[in-house]
Parts: sequence; structure tokens; C-alpha cells
Amino acid sequence: MSGLSNTSPRFKFAWRDSNRFDILVDGSNFLPAMLAAINSAQHYILLEMYLVESGSVIERFIDALRDAAERGVQACLLLDDFGAIGLKHRDRERLGHRNIRVVYYNKLRSHSIVYNLYRIFLLHKEHSLYRDHRKLLLVDGDTAFVGGTGLVDEFDPPDDPDMSWRETMVRIQGPVVADWQQLFTGSWKRSTVQALNLPDLKTGDTAGNQRGRVTVNEIERDSEVLLSLTNHIYRARQRVWLGTAYFIPRWRIRRRLKRAARAGVDVRLLLPGPVTDHPAVRYISHRLYGRLMENGVRIFEYQPRFYHAKTVLCDDWVAIGSSNFDRWNLRWNLEANQEVEDAAFAQQVKEMFEQDFSNSVEYSIEKWEQHGWYRRLRQWFWKRVEVFSQKIGKR
Repeated sequence: MSGLSNTSPRFKFAWRDSNRFDILVDGSNFLPAMLAAINSAQHYILLEMYLVESGSVIERFIDALRDAAERGVQACLLLDDFGAIGLKHRDRERLGHRNIRVVYYNKLRSHSIVYNLYRIFLLHKEHSLYRDHRKLLLVDGDTAFVGGTGLVDEFDPPDDPDMSWRETMVRIQGPVVADWQQLFTGSWKRSTVQALNLPDLKTGDTAGNQRGRVTVNEIERDSEVLLSLTNHIYRARQRVWLGTAYFIPRWRIRRRLKRAARAGVDVRLLLPGPVTDHPAVRYISHRLYGRLMENGVRIFEYQPRFYHAKTVLCDDWVAIGSSNFDRWNLRWNLEANQEVEDAAFAQQVKEMFEQDFSNSVEYSIEKWEQHGWYRRLRQWFWKRVEVFSQKIGKR
């Protein structure tokens, strides 16, 4: 049972019983399941996505969306304008259908990176930094998919499937689906200034016996994602296992992790290894390793592929979603996680973590302290970059 009230005013949504949650690991499993849901849609499809670019994956989704639209299904796509920069004109045109509506969140004046940096750093137009980082597919008010995927080929590379990004999605059925739908329709209204009129279907039917809650990060509210994470780390008695693609956490998270480890809790971090899309972020996070390990936190770096999943396990509490728990995400992005409190589900997540740990390298404090001058210089440089970025966020 959660240590937080079911009706806490600090959380947008309450805990809901009678749900079913299924873990889907890697694009080879969750992408076909998502496409199958679109293919079975009878009334409406809601898709909220950050990273979308032209390629094999989006082509399959556009084909499925167009087929659904031809059947009379209403499809509403809320795409982040920056995250969709790689979506080519021909694919945008293919989404042009009377039953498909596409809205781009926080549209930029230009897709030029140089121009946007000029607006942010010289004109102080930080509003351009606000992005919709959520990942949600919802079909007919019955089934939702939530996690960290994007509609890009990295999650299912046609030429090199063994190098797909390591990702986790959750398939959701039950009362909590109605909360995900409410979250989507709210974001849609704020982006379009128009309410979304969906067919009046019964949502939230009983689907299982698992308990869940949606937690969000919204620009105009205190971060529920951060509050829930820190509270559950504090209450953990057995384990705190956290997997994230970008580890530059706020001091509050680091403090809670260290305190939990000193209290005898099994605290582990699962982070990307040499295969990553942002090496600079990995270098910045390296400067935190020493102090964390000194306090008993175990650190693993995933080796075979890029670890992109966002998963936390605290005893029998699990959070899976879009948030990486880094300062940038919690300051500038719309985020949303699915929380689950269920012993059987937590056991599945534990086994998933253990499989990932077996494909990782664990650092020791003794080995870490032996690193040479080059690594120390690199850490010093990226520390300066991090401090500079924090100053931007405080303006």
C-alpha cells in the first residue's frame, strides 16, 4: 500500500484498483503490439509522442493510421514540434486525412538549431525549451501503451536489429486508462484551445487486480514525478533499483539514494554504457559516481546496446514512463509515468532488471578512484557545462 494518500491534493490522479499491466521489452515486442491495437481500433486513436522521424517504423504507423482512418476511426496525434523535426514533408503529407488530426506541441518559429540557440541564449526566449516528452498510445478508451519509446528506427532498426535501443513499454487496461485519456485531452486543449470531442464510450472497465496511478510533470505544477520518487525511495526497505538513460539528478534524489544505501537498502543504478546517443551526458553523470559508490550505491553500465528505458523499482512499487529523472526533464518537459503497486508485477520488473544487470559492467569505488588525469579533466569540463545549463534554468 502506498505511503501517500489516495486523494492527496498534490497529485493530479488517484490510485485506481482493478487494472492489468503487461511489460513489453524492446521494440520487437511493443511496436507490433501497438500496431495491432491501432489495427483493431473501432472508434478513436490518441497518440502523444516526442521523438518521431521518417523511416521504417513511422512508415508502418502511418500505414496503420491511414487504414484506421479509412475505416472511419478518428485519429488525434499530438507530436512535439522539436522532437518531430526529422519527420519529412512526404510523411507529413501522408498524415493528411479527413479523420486524422495532427497538432505540434509548442511550435518553433524555425527548425534551425542555430536560430533556436540564438533565441534561447541571447534573446532569453526560454519558452522554446518547453517540450512534450510524453509517450502514449491510447485506443478506444480501452487500451493504452506507455513508456519511453519514440517512433524512430532506433527502436527497431531494419538493418541491424541486434542494436535496437533497450526500451520498456507497459500495456495498460482498466480504470487508469481513463486518467491517461484525461491527460491527453487536457494537453490537446491547451495546444489547440479547442476541446477534443471523442465518442461517448465507457472507459475504465475492470480488467484485472492490479493497482496503479498516473503521475505527471507539468510546467505549471510542482513535479509529481519527483515527489513520488523521493517519497518511495525514503520508504523503501529492501531495494531501490533505478534505470534511466540520462543520469543528472537533482541533489534531492542523490541525497535520498545515498541515505537509503547507508541504511542497508539495496540501491542500484542501471545506466547507459559506451553505447549512447549523448556521450556528454554520460560524462557529466560520471562525476557523481564516486560519491554515490562511497555511500554504498551500486552502479551498473549497460553494455550491448543503448539503454533508453526509464524504470524504478522500490520494493513492490514500480514506475515506468517517459521521465528520465534528470534536471532537464523535470524543469522543461511534460512527462508522465505509470506507477504500479503489485507484488507480482514488481517481481517481473525485478527479473527484467536482473537480466539487464547481467549484461552490464559494475563499477567498484577502488577501480573508479584509479581513473587518470584525462577522465578527471573531462569531468571538470562537463561540470562547467552543467553549471552553465543550470543558470539558464534559473532565469
